[in-house]
Amino acid sequence: MAALENAVVLVTGGGRGLGRAHCLELAAQGAAVVVNDPGVGRDGDGGGAGPAADVVAEIKAAGGNAVPHTGSVTSWTDAADMVRTAVSTFGTLTGVVNNAGILRDEMITSATEQAWDAVIAVHLKGTFAVTRHACDFWRAQAKAGRQIDAHIVNTVSGAGLWGNIGQSAYSAAKAGIAGLTAVTALEMRRYGVAVNAISPLALTRMSAQFFSDRGSDPALDPACASPVVAWLQSAESSWLTGQILRIDGGKLSRVDGYTEAPHHYPAADGARLQYGEIGQAVSWLWGTAPRGLAGPLPVR
Repeated sequence: MAALENAVVLVTGGGRGLGRAHCLELAAQGAAVVVNDPGVGRDGDGGGAGPAADVVAEIKAAGGNAVPHTGSVTSWTDAADMVRTAVSTFGTLTGVVNNAGILRDEMITSATEQAWDAVIAVHLKGTFAVTRHACDFWRAQAKAGRQIDAHIVNTVSGAGLWGNIGQSAYSAAKAGIAGLTAVTALEMRRYGVAVNAISPLALTRMSAQFFSDRGSDPALDPACASPVVAWLQSAESSWLTGQILRIDGGKLSRVDGYTEAPHHYPAADGARLQYGEIGQAVSWLWGTAPRGLAGPLPVR
């Protein structure tokens, strides 16, 4: 029995790059796949049914089962229709891979409202819209007494975790997806839904400019991330939720969220920090001392 034999997974942005690799791996593991891709360019312009249809053809040629969907994740009604398509075609939906994305890189001083809105709409709103409709389906199923073992895999990025020059909108969107992953995991655990994210390093049309010196590096093959995605869609992973996994070629790492450093600087009066001691406090927290002091201050 294949690992995902009874799974039905919706993959957004499934026509190219990472999404295509995920679709092929999911199908190879036995899942039926809804391949969503409106066929737009790297910047979100244009469109066409070709990419989604091509991946569906690949899956079927290999003996798998798949159906195309060309709606946009930025459309509330299209997102709802993706879920309906899975259920009407395959009888259910067991998982979502939120992978759709575009790039419109601009420095913060030249960033435009239009570019910002477009990037946020695809990455952040799109992830939310598809997630919301899928979760609504699973919640209704759970309330009807059905046993749910569902999985969401979101896509974040090093740019969202640590920032990147020229990518204010993309980084903000990916950071937002990390937060959305944590919240959805907390809210949906009671209904049997595990929610995690991946942060993959991969050479795609979106990332080509950043890896121009590593174009032939097999570690950047988008398919390197796909077995992790498939595992996160399996019952074996259901215990794990609210987490981010970093994938760099053959290396898998755990990404921890924001944590409070172990040391703290107490107020002089023990109750409230005064303006005059903030500089001293911050310098101590970062391991340096304000000018005029011999060294880091001791903890009171």
